[in-house]
Amino acid sequence: MHASQIESLIEKFERLPGIGHKSAERIAFYILESMSDDDARDMAATITEAKSKIHFCSVCQNLTDTDPCKICGSPRRDKSVICVVERPEDVSAIENTNEYHGLYHVLHGALSPMDGISPDDIKINELLLRMTDGEVKEVIMATNPTVSGTATAVYISKLLAPFDVNVTRIAHGIPIGSDLEYADKMTLIKALEGRRKM
Repeated sequence: MHASQIESLIEKFERLPGIGHKSAERIAFYILESMSDDDARDMAATITEAKSKIHFCSVCQNLTDTDPCKICGSPRRDKSVICVVERPEDVSAIENTNEYHGLYHVLHGALSPMDGISPDDIKINELLLRMTDGEVKEVIMATNPTVSGTATAVYISKLLAPFDVNVTRIAHGIPIGSDLEYADKMTLIKALEGRRKM
């Protein structure tokens, strides 16, 4: 239906997470119709530069252009606490709260045997190596409250058992501003389990 170059462009955008065929088509046509040649070249150059300069931090495995990353290299961070997350965007979400001042560890995924993701496919061994110096006192499991996220948290907590660290899990429950009547059963169960003294 479209020229082969347009079809190829649409296909490339469809590979991005959360982008379906219609969205990919809209993005492709926006680039071709509305974006100037200079802006298109600038976008392509920015993607290429980011791909060549961004790498994993040798400590926390987050994406960075320095090594160690700015968080791991900061003298103001509490090095006795590590928050384990699935993705780099999870680090951004927690940082935006301005409430957490420890370090991070990015797994780059979660265990999912159905999808062929085993412990060797995510950054678990790198986390275990960080335990050897004895500086870490708490590991906060902040994986997603999904089946694979929970399985990953449980698996890692068992691996951390031989180390002298306190393993905790972030609480899950009712969002602020919502009504109990609209919460699903599992959310209510987690909210009750995660209750604390007032």
